[in-house]
Amino acid sequence: MAIADSDIAAVLAAYLERYPREAGQLAEPLRLSAEGQEFASRQTFPMHVTAGALLVRDSAEVLLIEHLAYGITLQPGGHLEPTDTTLVGAAIRELSEETGIDPAQIVPVSMHPAYVEFGQVPARPAKDEPVHYHLDIGYAFATADAEVGCIQESEVTGAAWYPLDVAERLVGPRIARAVTTSTGIR
Repeated sequence: MAIADSDIAAVLAAYLERYPREAGQLAEPLRLSAEGQEFASRQTFPMHVTAGALLVRDSAEVLLIEHLAYGITLQPGGHLEPTDTTLVGAAIRELSEETGIDPAQIVPVSMHPAYVEFGQVPARPAKDEPVHYHLDIGYAFATADAEVGCIQESEVTGAAWYPLDVAERLVGPRIARAVTTSTGIR
């Protein structure tokens, strides 16, 4: 069964219980999600949900990718698929697809998101997508020894482990939250 709008709303509500100071920056996606418009579908505009994965290795490094379409360094992640049944499962799938990491080598550190971000995405005429918004729901994972495998070259130009301070400079404070959540998991 695909991820329903009610599942997304429940995850958002639980997230805001944990991080109430973020309610202001998530006001618009909360308003849109109350309308219930199949936000798991990438064809839903002006907003749809994506899933992200912050993989921490030995509490010292974070895995980041070089995103082909955006030309920037960020965490693995992407659009939900009709076969996804949970947001955390979608994040694991995206992590594995983009980086070639064996899912058996990673451990979710929480079933709650480490971050939720709402951001504008430029139009992509080749994909018939107007300017729209992604509600990126990201989860933290830990590993002791996972290595990058065969990357998904249609979406990623590279994947590498970055020291925590460098990763935080590149993608922001969500790194610190993933590391804090991951401490002690191996």
